[in-house]
Amino acid sequence: MTAPKKNGKNGKIKSPTEADRFEIRLSGSGGQGLILAGVILAQAIGVGDKKNVVQTQSYGPEARGGASRADVVISSGEIYYPKTMKLDMLLSLTQESCDKYYPDMKDGGLLIIDSNLVTQIPTKSYYGFPFTRLAKEEIGHVMVANVIALGTITEITKVVSPDSIKEAVLSRAPKGTEEKNTKALELGMKIAREAMKGR
Repeated sequence: MTAPKKNGKNGKIKSPTEADRFEIRLSGSGGQGLILAGVILAQAIGVGDKKNVVQTQSYGPEARGGASRADVVISSGEIYYPKTMKLDMLLSLTQESCDKYYPDMKDGGLLIIDSNLVTQIPTKSYYGFPFTRLAKEEIGHVMVANVIALGTITEITKVVSPDSIKEAVLSRAPKGTEEKNTKALELGMKIAREAMKGR
């Protein structure tokens, strides 16, 4: 696991309680389940935690292997503009998506990467976790890398409660995969806690 780096100018992560608007982008390649992860996150925030949230996603050629993305905008008030303007947090599961979307981040924003797949990192301030490898080796299925990532986002940003994200994950999990998805979510939270201890 990549050693965690200090984030932002003062080492603190801005949360939705500190600002009217908090913008998240989940990015990677088509087939990594980032669109589903965005839907799950928005459901957990909006339905579970009863916050104002808007979720948008990319379609078209990007969904067939290129850089794809799902955006989630959270606000304490009305969301008059549903698209992201400057990202507070970016998850990148591929080098291409990191290269493409990192310029959309705010100064001092939070970058979370798959440390095995993103090797050219544009900042010294980031969290790196081997999501894909952990999904394969610890859970036994590469397709839960997105759920592990949701666990780390939950723990690091506090934008959503653990109970709400778990409920949303299980409501979208295919029948028979509930145990694997629960384990993946808990693993994500655990590795995030360990990384944050070292900061």
